[in-house]
Amino acid sequence: MNADRLPPVAPEVTATLVEGLSPRLRKRLDAAVTKLVARPVRRDGDTTTIEVDDETELRLHAPGGVVAQVEDVTCGCLLAPACVHRAAAACAAPTADLAPEPAEQPTPEATGPASATDPTPVAASASATHPASVTDPATAMVPASATYRAPGTDSAPGPGPASAPGLTPAPAPAPPETATPDQRAAADALWAAGAAVLEAGVDGAGAVAQSALLRAAHTARLRHLPRAAGAALSVVTLLRAARASDPSYRTAELVTALAELLGTARRVATATGAELAAVRGRVRRPYSHDGSLRLYGLFTEPVVTDSGHGGVRTWVAGADGRLFTVGDVAPGGVGRALGVADRAVRLGDSALTHRELGRAGLAVSGATVSPDGRLGAGKSVKAVTARGAAWTEPPLAALWETPPAEQAARALRSTSRYADPDGTGSDLLFLDVELLGAVRESGGTSLLALSEGGVPVRLTAADDDPALAHRDNLALLAAAPGTRLRIIGRLIPAAHPRLTLLACSHPTGEGTIDLGLDRLRRADLPDPAAPAHFAPPQPAGPGAQSPLYLLERRVEQTVPAGRAALGLLGDVTAETRRIRRGGLPTAAGLLTALCAWAAQRERDHFGRLLPADTDGFAAYWLAAARYSAAVSESLCSAAWNPTGEVQGVSGGPPAAAARPAV
Repeated sequence: MNADRLPPVAPEVTATLVEGLSPRLRKRLDAAVTKLVARPVRRDGDTTTIEVDDETELRLHAPGGVVAQVEDVTCGCLLAPACVHRAAAACAAPTADLAPEPAEQPTPEATGPASATDPTPVAASASATHPASVTDPATAMVPASATYRAPGTDSAPGPGPASAPGLTPAPAPAPPETATPDQRAAADALWAAGAAVLEAGVDGAGAVAQSALLRAAHTARLRHLPRAAGAALSVVTLLRAARASDPSYRTAELVTALAELLGTARRVATATGAELAAVRGRVRRPYSHDGSLRLYGLFTEPVVTDSGHGGVRTWVAGADGRLFTVGDVAPGGVGRALGVADRAVRLGDSALTHRELGRAGLAVSGATVSPDGRLGAGKSVKAVTARGAAWTEPPLAALWETPPAEQAARALRSTSRYADPDGTGSDLLFLDVELLGAVRESGGTSLLALSEGGVPVRLTAADDDPALAHRDNLALLAAAPGTRLRIIGRLIPAAHPRLTLLACSHPTGEGTIDLGLDRLRRADLPDPAAPAHFAPPQPAGPGAQSPLYLLERRVEQTVPAGRAALGLLGDVTAETRRIRRGGLPTAAGLLTALCAWAAQRERDHFGRLLPADTDGFAAYWLAAARYSAAVSESLCSAAWNPTGEVQGVSGGPPAAAARPAV
């Protein structure tokens, strides 16, 4: 049986079923999940039946497509409803998406300053012999107490000077909104559940640990913390993929999800005002009315996901340069992606297909737009076909006038792993380049091009699926060195300028090419008989030799095997010495502190091991993960700048990007 054939189960249902098991059955839960996944399954309407054995059946009732109540999971065995089968089925099934937030919102009276006893400080009172007491001053930013300012410490504004006769004193400004006690408690539960996963690693984070995350996510949703709740669900999904040996699983994705969960949970207690709103997040981003829009097509890209979905996304630009998308993605894979490209766009009364819209225009009235630029297709939206514009004509030509370094900095702000999701910005870059030829890399071959300012850029295929045109088009372009093209690519954060190539002007200068859908022919090249040309070796960029990877690999190494993976490393002096020589003393201090915390296990008077300090280890791991991401983004920004300067990836000066708040 494939677990994907089971209906999604609400997080609170899974958590309740697991919590209802006896300690003895909890120990058997992971084995029960593995056994149940191999059993036959059949579906009849809203009911899915699993054959537990030859005489016992388990049913999941999913009205509306989701198992929303504990009573919807029934088992016919003699131990039901206290059997392990019900919990195993819920753990094997996909986790349902977050439900909409409850209607009621916290009242102003319910909000107040955070408690003076912050549960998260870890190393504020570390002694001189404690592993957290790193002598390197560069590591002073690691403990949470050093990076967070406890709310409520600022003195309240006192009475002003005596008012002049006849003048009414202005009212004192209202204090900024802070998290409620219930929200702080929910955030603490998320932190504890995330720290427990980090302690145990993927191998030890079975169904019981996942259930704790699901319960914490459900509570956080009820307390109006959908961003942290969503991060917890992402961690659970990735844990299940890792434990099931899903080929699409990537450890780096779990590192990002876990750091997002821990970082968001930590910030709830101290965030105020606009920052608190960003930390809370929202379940669904609403579409807002944007009046009338004059849109110009840019290109269409195929979309194929690891989950088996396929479709296309067409990019258009407004008269003011804003970017919008019109998408059509559903289950179907690469075959659907190729077919949908020639279907009519779902927007108003337009008869344009996605391919045609990528080169034509639209006049839209009653437009609705999501914060990330997706155009809505509601009944009130009206759209008619209009004239498009060439990439060299206004208003599209302005997209290529911004310097590449500024475009890269903007794209990095949009793709930053831990940035507050404001839904704005795009990861697309618009460049004028000269092709240099193919270049061999460890992961294959890419196309080297020279962009404005003399910055060499590596262009890679967006998808290697042979049914799509990306790979073949890239190989043909490699046989046309010296060709000048206007291109659109998606930024790949790396220590050297790198893009996935999505669209380009035709080599003959007439029209444009959607590189995932349109296939170039050799006759389209300036010299059809020319073989593939390999560009000469290029000098390494400013971040190519950075020893940051020594810290990054220890951060990743923790996730599969937990704290024990780092606790057995022993002396890391050689690694920290190399990192310091590379000009990253903070990274060296973080690695030293992280490994010291991992190896520390205290004993009682009888020599028995005491429970590990999961909070302290999680705090240092989070600091290392966030620091590594910020420095990587800074190195990427510097690589795009001919002068090697950082453009302020995080919206502030480079120093702010290199020292993230945990």
